[in-house]
Amino acid sequence: MTTKRVFVITGPTGSGKTTVSHYLKDHYQIPQVITHTTRAPRDGEVDGQDYYFETPASFATKHYLEHVTYSGNQYGSSREGLAAAWEKSPLISIVLDTAGAITYARELGEQAVVVYLEVPNQGALVERLTKRGDHPARIKKRVASQEYQRDQELPAGLVGHATPLVNDDWQVTRQKLDALIKQYQSVNGPAN
Repeated sequence: MTTKRVFVITGPTGSGKTTVSHYLKDHYQIPQVITHTTRAPRDGEVDGQDYYFETPASFATKHYLEHVTYSGNQYGSSREGLAAAWEKSPLISIVLDTAGAITYARELGEQAVVVYLEVPNQGALVERLTKRGDHPARIKKRVASQEYQRDQELPAGLVGHATPLVNDDWQVTRQKLDALIKQYQSVNGPAN
């Protein structure tokens, strides 16, 4: 029987979570879990691809592992979203903040393979945020936020469950990710 796993990619803002998730999708065909939101779609966003765009009423009908309200909109990842992703592949991924990663580790146990990305040089994190086009005032506010400070180190709730990965050299990070994925592909049978 194939073991279903979700790679939970977590770490501070700018640590490379989205890059890692895209790498897993592009190189290993590991689909990303689609999450839910009550915010309106932005130009070019597609329902069921970027998010499941919900009304407040439909949002309330899902079974969430974790959810937050941010700027008046609700966001969450559901058991339904996991099931839909697992229909595509036994190995899937999701990008979460550390609080969400702790919830996944607690609720899913060994099914959640938590990868905690860290970049020891805070200046490098700020540089990455600048390069990706974030506004300087927004970067300053984000770096000062409680969530940013919380995500700077592996939380106690993930110690012993997460695989810490220093992401300051993409080639080295890729090699470590490749080794990690191969571990789980061998459990699930040959890679596609």
